[in-house]
Amino acid sequence: MKELQTIANLTNALKVIPGIGNKSAERIAYEFIKMNPEKVDSLINSIQAIKKDLSICPICGSYMENNKCQICLDSTRDDSLLVVVTSYKDVIALERLSSLHAFYHVLNGSISPSKGITASDININKLIQRIKNNHFKEIILATDPTIDGETTALYISEILKDISDLIISRLGYGLPMGANLDFADELTLSHALKGRTIYKK
Repeated sequence: MKELQTIANLTNALKVIPGIGNKSAERIAYEFIKMNPEKVDSLINSIQAIKKDLSICPICGSYMENNKCQICLDSTRDDSLLVVVTSYKDVIALERLSSLHAFYHVLNGSISPSKGITASDININKLIQRIKNNHFKEIILATDPTIDGETTALYISEILKDISDLIISRLGYGLPMGANLDFADELTLSHALKGRTIYKK
């Protein structure tokens, strides 16, 4: 007997999510079958809201709701400090630190020669313009401690090295190479922030 087409369709749809294989998709599909209609409707509404209400801030590259960026509109942040991160998840991770209340710039990717991703494919051009048009005193390069993250940080530091009176630093990681920033706990992130490496002073 073949799988019912309705279940097969849902299973195939779930497999487009990274990290979910055939078995996991099947388990989730059968959980949906057992779920009450109200919970299913709530889940559907949440997924639709992500596509409808979320967009990318044209200034910092972070996600925003209803065209209002909570970060860029926050006048209490330190306008002398800009933290450059790979993804929005990294912003959330660093925001757990009460000692850091800076502005952010989200690259939405990393330079990766092996994957054919160049500087023009991520949010670097807007970063350069933003730095030139503002009065930041320090740029903290908080890209992931991976080969691609290091490549991206070095590329940005080379571009910015001739800007006078601008400190360029790199987080001092207590993390192993290959780790992702959003998996780090608050203590590790705090030590990394305090031990950041100065690229240019």
